[in-house]
Amino acid sequence: MIAARRSRTVRVRLAVVLACAVVVVAGCGGSTDSGSASLATDDESIGAPLQFDSSGTGPGSLVSATDMPLLDRRVTSLASLSARVQYRSTSGIDDSESTVSGSVFVPSGAAPEGGWPVVAFGHGTTGVLGECGPSLDPTLLGVSVVVTALLRIGYAVTVPDYQGLGIPGGTDPTHPYLDATTEGMNLIDSVRAARRLSSMVSNRWVGFGISQGGQAVWAANVLARSYGSDLSLKGTASVSPIADLRPLADSAADESLSEDQYGSIQWLLLALKHENPGLDLDDFRRGVVTSKWDILSQCSPQYAQERTIAVKAITPDDLRPASDSATATLREYFAKRSVPEVRASAPMLVQYGDKDVLARPEWTTGAIARACRIGDNIEADLQSGKGHADVDSSTALSWLRSRFEDGPTRSTCGSVAR
Repeated sequence: MIAARRSRTVRVRLAVVLACAVVVVAGCGGSTDSGSASLATDDESIGAPLQFDSSGTGPGSLVSATDMPLLDRRVTSLASLSARVQYRSTSGIDDSESTVSGSVFVPSGAAPEGGWPVVAFGHGTTGVLGECGPSLDPTLLGVSVVVTALLRIGYAVTVPDYQGLGIPGGTDPTHPYLDATTEGMNLIDSVRAARRLSSMVSNRWVGFGISQGGQAVWAANVLARSYGSDLSLKGTASVSPIADLRPLADSAADESLSEDQYGSIQWLLLALKHENPGLDLDDFRRGVVTSKWDILSQCSPQYAQERTIAVKAITPDDLRPASDSATATLREYFAKRSVPEVRASAPMLVQYGDKDVLARPEWTTGAIARACRIGDNIEADLQSGKGHADVDSSTALSWLRSRFEDGPTRSTCGSVAR
């Protein structure tokens, strides 16, 4: 009895730690800051090569694996393996093969029968430039707190940087920011990469993500049936997800964008211009957004204060599309980047706040309603008085554990307006 109580106490404490970590990590979801840690910009932070299964090609196959000599010691004290990896994935923009970087962590000790179950963690916004990847930072841009909590429970963890991030010294906007399909495939392939790296990693996995990462794990759930059929997805938990981008175009047109959305729109435009060289940015920007474009594009902490000042100086007119045609173009681009409206393969938990000014609650509620209509199993948790970065995600841990235990689910789709 005493041991059981102690076990429950440990789980409760871990849930609190994880909830606090989510608040820290979600703090960059509004795209106004890229984190407080120092980003690596050279190869000195990338350690010695590790042995891995280099056979085969295609999604999830490994290109490289190295140790992480500067990694947060809270992680290394609990992990038998901590690796920065590069693996093959697929672009959601043009279906081409891509190479994605990220991190893989395997707990210490004897693995359970079937191997360590995997939590693929989708991080919040860090930027759109090559240098903005979490795997380049000793704390994974704050995500190391989450990784520590999950390792302590007994989960292997993957943290994909997402396509285009994690390139030391990279200065081009190679990350297809908020493209849900790309992120979802990157997340699925991170689990495949972990299994290539360690034979102790199971094919059973869940997705857990915040803000942009909430979008990523939702998309991974939708894509898993077709793209990740060799793996066993048990469920996904999305906190403050950015599921539907289309309303952002209309908010830009009617000048109702929030300050948090200013930064997101600018980074979206930066990514769209890279993907579509013929796009005329002046149809979507003017004023401060034009004059401070280079500063607004940065993710490095050395530019954080200057970028914050620039964001605060933006006026609604600075991001208003120049015409109805420009608004329609933006809406079309954003529709392609939203979570695909295809039936998901596993249960979902979606937690969000009714005071969210980045991913507005009515946008998320609408996305949930559409998913319910096509038969998804969703437990929606709309929290009163919560914004984008302070949603209470303490119940997500027990929900994810229940998925691994094949526990019952509680769909709220019956109460969602259809």
